[in-house]
Amino acid sequence: MPGAWTQNYYHIVFSTKQRANLITPELEARLHPFLGGMVRDLRCSLLAIGGMPDHVHLLIRYRPDLSHSDLVRHVKARSSKWINESIPAQGHFAWQEGYGGFTVSRSAVPQVKNYIEHQQGTSQDPGLSRGVSRTPSSAWNRV
Repeated sequence: MPGAWTQNYYHIVFSTKQRANLITPELEARLHPFLGGMVRDLRCSLLAIGGMPDHVHLLIRYRPDLSHSDLVRHVKARSSKWINESIPAQGHFAWQEGYGGFTVSRSAVPQVKNYIEHQQGTSQDPGLSRGVSRTPSSAWNRV
């Protein structure tokens, strides 16, 4: 087969170590573009980014030869290294182990994108859509 045409969409959520509120507005203004550049370096497309002071959401269209775990490993490792080297005033920064990862159908991309882009105003929202419950924060400690 000379080529493949795919539409692989992945919603990734990961938090700061111990869910500490480390992502200040100043850090966020630099972190989001950096994450976008990293995703492009991996030959993927960042469709949406958002989050809160203790976690980040990414919606990514990814290539078929990149596993979910490799994608997340690269994003988390490179971004924490960059923060620690580039923004020493931030203090030691680390992501919590584990992540939430959800494949997204093409038809649901606009809804998930909207949810991610409006995280700051919807952190108390019970879920991505009607009938989907929010994962309790204690579950992230087990991942």
